[in-house]
Formats: sequence, C-alpha cells, structure tokens
Amino acid sequence: MSIAKQLDTLFPRAEDIPERYRLGEPQEQREYLLNGQMKTWQGPLATVYSPVYLSSEQGEQQVILGSTPLMDADAALAALDAAVQAYDHGQGVWPNLRVSERIGHVETFLARMREQREAVVRLLMWEIGKNLKDAEKEFDRTCDYIVDTIESLKQLDRQSSRFEMVQGTIGQIRRVPLGVALCMGPYNYPLNETFTTLIPALIMGNTVVFKPAKFGVLLIRPLLEAFRSSFPPGVINVIYGRGRDTVSALMATGKIDVFAFIGTHKGASDLKRLHPRPHRLRAALGLDAKNPGIVLPKVDLDNAVEEAVTGALSFNGQRCTALKILFVHEDVLEPFLTKFSAKLAALKPGMPWEEGVALTPLPESGKVAYLTQLLDDALNKGAKIINEGGGEHRQSFFYPALLSPVSTDMRLYHEEQFGPLVPVVPFKDVKEVIDYVQQSDYGQQLSIFGNDSAEVGRLVDAFVNQVGRININAQCQRGPDSYPFNGRKNSAEGTLSVDDALRVFSIRTLVASRSTPQSKALLNDIILNRESVFISTDYIL
Repeated sequence: MSIAKQLDTLFPRAEDIPERYRLGEPQEQREYLLNGQMKTWQGPLATVYSPVYLSSEQGEQQVILGSTPLMDADAALAALDAAVQAYDHGQGVWPNLRVSERIGHVETFLARMREQREAVVRLLMWEIGKNLKDAEKEFDRTCDYIVDTIESLKQLDRQSSRFEMVQGTIGQIRRVPLGVALCMGPYNYPLNETFTTLIPALIMGNTVVFKPAKFGVLLIRPLLEAFRSSFPPGVINVIYGRGRDTVSALMATGKIDVFAFIGTHKGASDLKRLHPRPHRLRAALGLDAKNPGIVLPKVDLDNAVEEAVTGALSFNGQRCTALKILFVHEDVLEPFLTKFSAKLAALKPGMPWEEGVALTPLPESGKVAYLTQLLDDALNKGAKIINEGGGEHRQSFFYPALLSPVSTDMRLYHEEQFGPLVPVVPFKDVKEVIDYVQQSDYGQQLSIFGNDSAEVGRLVDAFVNQVGRININAQCQRGPDSYPFNGRKNSAEGTLSVDDALRVFSIRTLVASRSTPQSKALLNDIILNRESVFISTDYIL
C-alpha cells in the first residue's frame, strides 16, 4: 500500500481507540498552584488541542483535550511574590532546612508522582504525540533522575560534612541556594527536560516559579497536588499562559536569580535582556542545535544507518539532540541512501498508543506547512526525495523525507528543522565538513561514523573545541544523565548532568576562622548543640 493510501486511514474513529487510552470529555483546568494553595483562575482559558484527529462522517476533526489558565502578568507576579517571600533573603523555612530534610520532601513528592504514572503517560501521548513506549520511558527516566539527584546530593553533602585546615585557617565549605528560580521546559520532553532543572533547583533550597511547556501543559495537572502537599507554601508555584504576558513581567522585576530555560537562543536572549541586573542572573540554557552526522568512507555502514535513522527520526526528529544534517562521503553515498530508505520504510506510522508505532502526528500548529516549505525549497534547488512517499502529509502528520543532494544554498542546510526531514550532504574532502562545523552558529553535539582510527582521531581533535559532545559510531543523545550535557556557541549556557545541575543551582559558601583553641571550642559547641544548619558534621547515609 502506498504511503498516501496509508495516510488516508491513519486517523482512527473514536470507537477504535482502546478503552485504557481514551481521555473522555475535555478537561477544563482552572486550578493552579500559588503559595501552597490550589487557586481557581477566573479569567480566560487557552484551548489545548491534540495532534490526533478523529475520523467521522463529517471528516477528520482535531481532538480538543481541554483548556488551561491564560494567566496575565498580575497573576504571574503574585506567584513570584510568593516565591520571593518563601525564600525571604535566604531566611525562609525552605533554604534553611537541613539537606536531609529537603531530601525527605523530594522523596515524598516522588512517591506521589509515581501514583500518577498512567495519567501522565496518557497525556504525553495525546498532547504531544509521543508513542506509548517513549512516553513510559520519559516518565520512568524522570523518576530515575530524581533518585539519582538525591543520591548525588547525599554524596556532595558527605564531602562537605568535614572541616578543612589550610595555613592556620579552619573552614567548612558547603553549597547554598541562589534564590528564586524560574524554570521553563520544552514541549518535546515536557516532563523529563523540565524536571532536570526543576528538581535540582528545589532540592538545593531555591524557591521556584514553574511555567510548563507550550505543549504538554495538561500533563502537569495530575502533579499539582503532589507539589502542593510535598513542599512548604511558596516553595513551588505553577503558572500558565503566554510567555510574553507572564514570563516577560517576571524577568523585568529583577527578582529572578536563576533562569532555567530550554528553547531557542533568540527566546532566551530576549528574556535575559529584560532583567535589569544581568550580572546577578545565573542561567542554565538548553538551546538550538543542528547536530551533524558524518559518515566516512571506511565505515560499518549497517551500524551507521541504524544509528542515523534512530538519531534523525526518533520522536519524529523533535529532539534537540537529533541528527539534523548528515554528511556522507561520496564513496558510500548510494549504499547509505539505499539502506537508510529501507530502514525508514520499516518505521510504522500511526497513533501513539498503537503497538510498534514509530511515526506519529506533530503537536505544533503550522509545523507541517513549515516542513513543506523547507522541502519545496530544497527540491527547487536540486535536491531529490530518496524514499518512497517522503513528504506526504495529512493534517498534523508528516511522513519523513530523505533528501539528497543537499547544498549550501538550501534553507535545510542551515535551519534547524526539528522534524522528520533528513538532509544528506555528499562530500569528497572531509575539510568541507570541518568548515561546516567551525562556521556553524551551533555547537551542541555531532556523530562520527567510521572505523579508520587515524581519520576518526583527527576529526575528534578538529571538533573537541567546537561542540559539547562527540559521539563515535553512535547517534547524538543526552544520556546517561551522569554525563555532562552542554553546548557551545548558540546551543547552550551552562552544563547539566545529575552532578552539574546541583552546582548550577547553588553556590559554594565558606565559614572560616583562625585555628585557635578558642575558635575550635566555639565550633565544637555549635556542632554538639546543633546550633547551626550550615556548620554541621552530619553525615547522610
């Protein structure tokens, strides 16, 4: 059956959806979390659409999932005031809890979060089109990340539970919070990527204003009560609405101390510019990427194709770590394209809950039109669609297109498509690829596929000062979460990993004294009488 015919029957009838994955009536969400209380928003609402359409006698109708608060600047500022008050210049309850006590609160939240697994997974499928397997993986990986963060903080605190003696000065160094954090995540990983900044910010003693991603908003709703009941009032406040109405107002106050954002470099720059005290703002940013995959002439072609297909098309290519452009040596170009097309043809299109489905509808309104523009531009300038059915689309679904030869005059050569378009650039001299990486505005990751040790080694040395991670015979990826995740140029600011995130949301502070008998006696009394949270030799097991 042709791709066009498959797409004619892609969207199901309501009665064909398995009972356990149905959502029922649209959810009107008016509640939001402010200062430890579930508040009811009385203002306008934003409609939440699913990328899924349903077939009926009237044609294909887009599913409306519900609505969320379309909050304004005043409501956002109230959330900020609650976070500022809860931090209270570092004198609030939360920043002054012992590390073990903050860990206890996070563990309570994790237990309550696990209870909402089924609801969150279902909404991941319906809101952003993530297939069942990947939605479950995102939830479980997020829980694992929280566990790993707790263990990492324990280890960090153990190292800080002793005094150091240097040149007659005795001191204790601990990490303390920075203040109020604004955390914003991306729609492609609205749970996992968001929580990789939100949880470290909280556990290190900061208070937080959290704004969910533009898609994947309703899936936070099942977690609101878990947040409310697990943390003291004002520690975590959840706002909704348009960023230009809410986040802009927050940044303009100058009261945000840490800005955690995953999105475009332009969006991050625009928001940072609003902060009146930029030298006081710490930023942890995950931004744009145009990660290249480089296929050398001496290569295990089967492995290169396997990794490239997954790297380029996992979650329809909607990952910052996706392979966004492939440079393939002309000696292996034809077999590479043939094998890639065959692998692509084996990917199953369908609805997120269907078993074995790999290609699903896209959540962004206008995304299909944008991808079509990129495709048409490439075709008009000499590229060809290699795979059967490439570029066919229906409503929110776009079937992947493998394109070659792609050249420098095409938009797809430069723009981050963030979707299922796979541009292939043939090359003869590897210097062409080196020049591309060096001149690129982005520097997150790249992948090298080859088995000539001299050539691979030379390319590693050419690229280590250009990107944050080089993958050899493997696709670009974030994990394992213990590894640093960063980027150069316009791709990132700061480094995230389980360990690094704890440092991003805190600062080292030293208490020191002359090493005299009187000072030692005083410090001993403080420790024995537990008269300070900071000065302590508690050892967390």
